[in-house]
Amino acid sequence: MTTARIDARFATLKAEGRAGFVAYVMAGDPSRDEALEILRGLPAAGADLIELGFPFSDPMAEGPPIQRAAQRGLAAGLTLKGTLDLARDFRAGDVDTPLILMGYLNPIETHGYDAFARDAAEAGVDGLIVVDCPPEEADDLTDALDANGLSLIRLATPTTDDERLKVVARRTSGFVYYVSVAGVTGVKEAQAGSVAPAVERVRAASGLPVAVGFGVKTPERAAEIARVADAVVAGSVLVDEVAAALAAGEPAAPRVLATVKALGDAVRGARRVEKV
Repeated sequence: MTTARIDARFATLKAEGRAGFVAYVMAGDPSRDEALEILRGLPAAGADLIELGFPFSDPMAEGPPIQRAAQRGLAAGLTLKGTLDLARDFRAGDVDTPLILMGYLNPIETHGYDAFARDAAEAGVDGLIVVDCPPEEADDLTDALDANGLSLIRLATPTTDDERLKVVARRTSGFVYYVSVAGVTGVKEAQAGSVAPAVERVRAASGLPVAVGFGVKTPERAAEIARVADAVVAGSVLVDEVAAALAAGEPAAPRVLATVKALGDAVRGARRVEKV
């Protein structure tokens, strides 16, 4: 079961007494070849888990940086099938790093739930985050994922109350993604003071690790969140580096991977600083 990679990685992080760093990048951004170069470089740069966005024309939960990344990915021809091909190429050289697809339901429905789950597992994908699929409508998709050993990772938000949290936790596996701010990605900054009690609540309700994303832009903020969460997710800041590289006429991978290293180092060192 491919979901075992996620469980194994969080077990290792717990044994090491630290949070993990989750890097989000968009498939095909800024081109297929450069996206593959970035993917392949993420683990060595400091990513413990990877979220790979599949481009969609109407990414409703995303702010401008990831919207633009999705447009670049679509312009590069990276459909859902192309994203799975990209995942397969990454997995051929890395058998350990958990790889989670993140996106929207429409392309998955078009692909077909059973076919998608089968193809994703074959490509070496470990889990799926579907931003616009409420738990009440997810059973058919979850059945297909379960049959192929894939985790469905759900979102909890600042407005998720205790009763709703029970629904969110049902049939969730791998980890829960806690959206730290109200609104879209890349706009507001996460605040550790408000995140800490929410993480405890989500962890208690789900029995799973909690990764915190939306609003993590700097190493300092990443370190603060790493002291209270099981993992820290950064995405907008990474796709911003792709855009900056394009504007400067430079290769994207070095800029993205340097930012991943800075954020990953901050996450790794966060709890050591706390203990001093």
